[in-house]
Amino acid sequence: MKRLSAYALLLVVSLLLCASAFATGEDTPAGAATIGSRIEDFKLPDAEGRERTLASLGGAKGTVLIFVSTQCPVSNAYNERMEKLAQEMKARGIGVVGINSNVAETRDDIKSHAAERGLSFAILKDAGNRIADRLGASVTPEAFLLDADKRLVYRGRIDNSRNGDAITSSELREAIDAVLAGKPVAKTEVRAFGCSIKRAS
Repeated sequence: MKRLSAYALLLVVSLLLCASAFATGEDTPAGAATIGSRIEDFKLPDAEGRERTLASLGGAKGTVLIFVSTQCPVSNAYNERMEKLAQEMKARGIGVVGINSNVAETRDDIKSHAAERGLSFAILKDAGNRIADRLGASVTPEAFLLDADKRLVYRGRIDNSRNGDAITSSELREAIDAVLAGKPVAKTEVRAFGCSIKRAS
């Protein structure tokens, strides 16, 4: 009987760990930036320890902030797509910036991970999850699109499938296309999915 109870307890703990590792983005947390709000400039260190600002990394026509992780399998499944997006959007005036807010992932981890995975866009370390809290980011990967005036116009998933061969909708790209065309974004919030951000507090 004791052995059965211990097994049941272990099963419950395992399910809870899985739930925390793979989560969906929740509704906008209280106090977080909402669609249409202007995101004030901020400063964070990159993987080399250099202080970088949103103003210096943003594009003339807009900026995509993507919360990423070195360890999350869902975030890693998007590495190639994120790099491709960064390269394509650079030529179109849209800056792509990665932000790592996971407490256990260091700047050295970010640097080596970027080198191994071929990520050339800037990835900033958000120690204390200050920017994640400001934007209300909850999972990796999760994208936030700002227009040329730094107003939040889209938040949520990059597309609808972790598997790159099964994509049927690309909401982030659709939002970017709308911004570049001077049109309103049709879908401003689409629930993100991935690993929960491991916050410092």
